[in-house]
Amino acid sequence: MGEQGRKLLIVEDDPGLLNQLKWCFDGYDVITAEDRSAAITELRRHEPMVVLQDLGLPPDPEGVEEGLLTLQETLKLAPHTKIIVVTGNGDQENALKSVALGAYDFYQKPVDTDTLRLLVDRAFHMGELEAENRHLQSIASDSPLDGIIAACERMLQVCRMIEKIAPSNVTALLLGDSGTGKELLARALHRLSPRAPKPFVAINCAAIPENLLESELFGHEKGAFTGAVKQTIGKVELAEGGTLFLDEIGDMPMALQAKMLRFLQERVIERVGGREEISVDVRVVCATNKNPAELIEQGLFREDLYYRVCEIAIDIPPLREREEGRLILARTLLNKYAKQEGRALNGFSEDANAAIESYGWPGNVRELENKIKAAIIMADGKQVTAADLGIEVGDVEPESLNLREVRQHAESKAIRSALMKNFGNISRAAEQLGVTRPTLYDLLNKYGLSAEAYSKRSVVGEE
Repeated sequence: MGEQGRKLLIVEDDPGLLNQLKWCFDGYDVITAEDRSAAITELRRHEPMVVLQDLGLPPDPEGVEEGLLTLQETLKLAPHTKIIVVTGNGDQENALKSVALGAYDFYQKPVDTDTLRLLVDRAFHMGELEAENRHLQSIASDSPLDGIIAACERMLQVCRMIEKIAPSNVTALLLGDSGTGKELLARALHRLSPRAPKPFVAINCAAIPENLLESELFGHEKGAFTGAVKQTIGKVELAEGGTLFLDEIGDMPMALQAKMLRFLQERVIERVGGREEISVDVRVVCATNKNPAELIEQGLFREDLYYRVCEIAIDIPPLREREEGRLILARTLLNKYAKQEGRALNGFSEDANAAIESYGWPGNVRELENKIKAAIIMADGKQVTAADLGIEVGDVEPESLNLREVRQHAESKAIRSALMKNFGNISRAAEQLGVTRPTLYDLLNKYGLSAEAYSKRSVVGEE
């Protein structure tokens, strides 16, 4: 969005300072107000994304109570508004009080226009990111890929693969670290398939003891073993007509792998203790957090079974590699769980945003989800801080010092971010990046990016 399209409300009762600020932000769509009543009227009429507000407002311009009331009323009417309060020189206490009440940032007089402009630009940037996140959430509510936020190229590719293979009956293998959302994607495959009205049955091959796993999968007849007092249907039969999800199939015992191979080849099973062959019609989706090639080399996984379960493989990137997606996902989770806890939080502080972007996330999305749940409970102010998230400065991974690597990484990230914000529109992305269209096309080729990937984001994310 260009500056001229950005609505900025300036609430200031000093005519001289107001003129200075109007001149400073002449490129914006500036609306002005001199007191609380006028500010609320302009807020309702124009719905500005950012408000620059003096704390000292009439009828008590020397105090702060009227300014604080204006701040609270503004956020009550428009909770997503980014408010930057302007305080007197050295008035640190009221500045911090404003932030605790929900202000986005503060600035202390005397006014330095360059610094103030930087704060306002940053507030608009954050507001636009959050508005886009809310837009993505509204798309997500009607999407069969419910819960999946694909705001980076690799996750967009995963979502496209899911959509393409869902209508077929191919056996898919989801590969990814623990906590990357493998079961969520498996459920998306099921929901997008013709089998959606039928059951989705999941079993974790690593969570069930070896001597019980066969019975859990294929069922057993009465008297098949001690304690088998009745005939029991297994997970495979329960999934009849639907989808069977075999999570952590890399941990399946070798003895059972042979029986699983026969089932996948013939689509028939025998219950433990039974002799009757039972035909079943199920679609099989598997997942593992291990490297299948290494398991085969170590003799822990049958190669012929691997080729049966991996008719199509889908690699799910870890959270640390989903650069644009981390903040959007974090905000989505914050909104979701804050609502559940009844907390009115206005997003993340600057240090929390930096921590989310820089932290390595070894536990992936599951770790992010857990930290945000805890932070919502621990947060004392209106924003979640890095301390609330439990991320220390020492937890942040060191940055690369290789200048070429840093430059290429930053350039690629900026291009993806511009394409994401402008939904793949080359002209607007090039304008935002400050380059020509031909230059942007050259950069897209250089980094193997596609503008089309960002043009339609029926996306949605992660668990």
